[in-house]
Order: sequence, then structure tokens, then C-alpha cells
Amino acid sequence: MKHFPIFMALEGRRVVLSGGGEAALAKLRLLLKTEAKLVVVSDDPAPEIRTWAAEKRLTLIKRAMEPGDALCASLFYAANEDDAEDARVAALAYRDGALVNIVDNLADSQFITPAIVDRDPVTVAIGTEGAAPVLARAIKKDLEEKLSPNLGLMARIGKAFRSKVEALPFGAKRRAFWSDYYAADVADADVAQDRLEDLLDKHLHAPERDGWVDLVGAGPGDPELLTLKARKALDNADVVIYDRLVAPEILELARREAVMLSAGKEGFGPSVTQDAINEMIVSHARGGAHVVRLKSGDPTVFGRLDEEIEACEASGVKWTIVPGITSASAGVAALGQSLTKRGRNSGVRFITGHDTKGYAAHDWRALAAEGEVAAIYMGKKAARFFQGRLLMHGADPATPVTVIENASRASQRILATTLSELEPSLTEANFDGPALVFLGLAPRAALQAAEKFEQQEAAV
Repeated sequence: MKHFPIFMALEGRRVVLSGGGEAALAKLRLLLKTEAKLVVVSDDPAPEIRTWAAEKRLTLIKRAMEPGDALCASLFYAANEDDAEDARVAALAYRDGALVNIVDNLADSQFITPAIVDRDPVTVAIGTEGAAPVLARAIKKDLEEKLSPNLGLMARIGKAFRSKVEALPFGAKRRAFWSDYYAADVADADVAQDRLEDLLDKHLHAPERDGWVDLVGAGPGDPELLTLKARKALDNADVVIYDRLVAPEILELARREAVMLSAGKEGFGPSVTQDAINEMIVSHARGGAHVVRLKSGDPTVFGRLDEEIEACEASGVKWTIVPGITSASAGVAALGQSLTKRGRNSGVRFITGHDTKGYAAHDWRALAAEGEVAAIYMGKKAARFFQGRLLMHGADPATPVTVIENASRASQRILATTLSELEPSLTEANFDGPALVFLGLAPRAALQAAEKFEQQEAAV
């Protein structure tokens, strides 16, 4: 982010613009919506600018800009539509201490003016840092169609009512009140006022809200794979307790005011104990908070879900499960394969590389059978162990094995190998992110190449 979005207070503050043509008019139409003290410096101002000056909506100085004209200005716009003149007046404004914008010159501007959706006092600013102005206009058009024209009226009436709402406890109860108010589209000021009074009475006399826990699957990492229900939970959460493997992009979707608590677990490394996590979940929920326990992938797959549910039930805390897309589904999609295939395998195993006792024991003879497919979670460090056990029980050394790191993320990497070459190939790949091992599956392109080779050999 090269431009940090802010809303600057301009009431009573000086804003200076140099220019009198179309570029100046475009900026002034926006600036006239503010309560700034506008000053236009131009030796040839457009008729509209002269009219605005006559109506006392701005101050017009009819000459070219001189040193000192931008003194005490919060913002300065160079809009002369002449590169040399814009550079000259910008240099003067810099020296006068103003923040400078040069119209259509992103590189030399200190700030930019975004596309704006105006529902005063509700304002939506859309910026692309100059990379895609057409996209910004498309987003603005979309928002203009979706946002009610009554939003501004409701916001103004709501603002005047805020002191009364302080009778509600700060936090969840106030948010619930305002959510109820803005859920309706009200076009009449008296109706909006009556609605506020009725809602406040309802919320003041509502029983204390019990806390609850949403056990949410964050998916494999791609924010677009997050379910709508998971997104809604993050929007409303008071507390988010998240695992180490949850992608930062998904954490960014949580409500800004939510308390964010890491409950990271790392194989063979520092970890928060499960008992401590259970205590975090229960203590916040018993305090009346909406807690989101956010787990990578799907919480029902190797997520210690039962232990957290049992902790909630033992404390009388309500809970719900919000399933997510498990890493195996995202990983196999990246391979262009399916987990089951007619004529190959009618079942698939989801297994773990290690459990509380160390490397996990499985039915190695069954896994070693031809056509078996398994998704091995937490299998990176256990790869050599799995390799040895499977070969010992008769697995074909040429069995395809695929390891996928950071499935669905921009940093995704895929290692296609065979059981006999799994190690040292995995060590040499130097994967440092979460990885999933697929036994019996190869990426579609590699599989097709192998089949073609076998056909050619058979023909010879």
C-alpha cells in the first residue's frame, strides 16, 4: 500500500487550487461539497468559477499563482493542464508547506483524490493508486446502485441519537442496537427517529446475552474459498482465536474491533497447549463474547474439535460448527485430479502423519495395495517413516506420490515424485510451509505423460 487512505477534516481549513479550466472544475465540484475555505488562483477562470466566487462559495484570485498563495493551506491542487505551469505552482506550494496534488501526475503528487460514493455523511472512497482508474469507476458505479440513497439521512439521525445509546453497555449490545437500526431502509426522518426510540427501549430491556462459540473452518488459505457463513462469523466476532496456519489474508477479514488471539501449534516446536486454548475459548464466551475459533481447513478434520466442544459443553457454553474446505480438496483440485475415480479407487483415506504418541500407526498392508489413495495430513516430517513402512509392506516403489505446499495460496508449490524417491526428494525441495502428501495421485499433466510413455513402450 503506497497511499494510506484517510479522511481529512477540512471544515474551516484553507484549500487552494491553481487553474481555471476543465480539470479545475472537476476538482472543484468535489471540493465544494466540503466545508473547506476554497481559494482558486487563475488568470483565466471558467464562467462557473466566476459564478461560484460571486456566490461566496469560494475566493477567486484572478492572476497567476505567486509565492505565499498556498500559505496555511491544508491541501493544494495544481490543475492548470500545463505541465510546466503545474510544476511551477507545485514547487511554490511545497515551499508554502501544503500537501500537493498535481492533476494527472501521480508520480509527483503527495496525495491523490479517490473515486467517491457520496451519501453524506457516509462517504466511500475508492482508490487504485493510479493503477486502474477505470476499475475504480466500475466499483463506484456498482456501489452507487447498491447503497440506498437514504443512508445519509439515517446516519445523520443516528449521529444525533448517539448520546442516548450510551445507556447501553459498550461493545456487543451497542453493536447489536446499531445493526438493527441500519438493517431497515428508512426514507422519512420522523419514522427513523421513532424507530430509534423503539429499538433503544427494546435493547435496554433485553435479557443479558449469553456468549457462544463458532468453530469455524478457514479453508486452505485462499480467501475466496472461505464460506459465506464463515465470513459472516468473522464479521460479527468479538474474539477470534486462530491457528498458526490460518492465512493472514483471512485474518484481515475479521471485524477491526475484534480481539485477535493466536493459539498457534507447531509440530516439534513451541505451542499453546490444548488445555490453554480450551480455557481461552470458554472464558471469553462465558464473559458474553461471540467467540470464533478459527482453524485452518475444516475443523472436523484433524482439528481437535471434540476436545473444544467438550470444554464448551462442560462449561455450559453454546457452540456451532461452521465447516470449511479441507486442504485435501484444495490440494487435489490443484493437481487437476479427483480423490476417487471409477476403476481406480472407490474410497480415499484421510490420515495423519503423527499423533499424540509420535508417528501415527496405520494399516500399512491396506495402504500398500495397488490403487489406494490417501491424503496424509501433517505428513512432511513423517515422510521417511511412511515411505519405509509402505515399502516394507509391499507397496510398488513406482507408486505416484505428490506433495503440495500451501495449497490454494499464491505461494503454492507442488512436488511430483514416486514412493521410492519421496525421500530424499522432499528434503531437497526444502518446503517450509504446511504441506499435504497424496499417496497414489500424480498431477494430471504428469499422469498423462506417464500413460503416453507406457503406451509407446507397449507399441515397441
